[in-house]
Amino acid sequence: MAESALPFPTRAGFDEETARAELYGLVAALLAAPPAEELLARLRVAVTEAPAPGGVLEAPWQALVAQARARSAEQVRDEYEALFGGVGKPEVYLYASHYLSGFLNDKPLAALREELATLGLARADGVSEPEDHLAFLCEVMRFLIAGDDAEVCNLARQHAFFARHLHPWVPALCDALQAHPAAQFYAALAELLRAFVQVEAQAFEMA
Repeated sequence: MAESALPFPTRAGFDEETARAELYGLVAALLAAPPAEELLARLRVAVTEAPAPGGVLEAPWQALVAQARARSAEQVRDEYEALFGGVGKPEVYLYASHYLSGFLNDKPLAALREELATLGLARADGVSEPEDHLAFLCEVMRFLIAGDDAEVCNLARQHAFFARHLHPWVPALCDALQAHPAAQFYAALAELLRAFVQVEAQAFEMA
């Protein structure tokens, strides 16, 4: 890939592909459920000084870390619940089908499930969220980057999955989050995610 996912690695020897996988994993963890204090504590002490200033992800990464430092786990949890929780319709949807077809549990989810089957992946037992939840999709990308099976976990598979199941709708989700008055921590995450998706798309085109 053309650019490291995390502009400032947190440990020596942190290679580009590991950085990409780690960032997908972080997004997944922050969107799957309200983040635990342990995760926020790690984010608060993350490196914010870039070795080479000016990277696309530098400013949004610094903004997300600043939001984590300014808020307690309870405040972030309250924001998560205000945006994505509650009874009935959430303020902001995290499902691909909503953005791709206008309906939940629609054809995009069926197509995703078919592709997941070819990858040997499925939703874990006991998980109620459908597979087109963004946290699940980010975990799939993390697997395709960091997994050991070269027949499945390779650049071609990453590109195909990203182009079909993430790139077409994630910018619209970022728009919705950044426009919502209750979003502060998650507005910062949206800006980082928007930049990351742009970097990924450009890098896949160059690969």
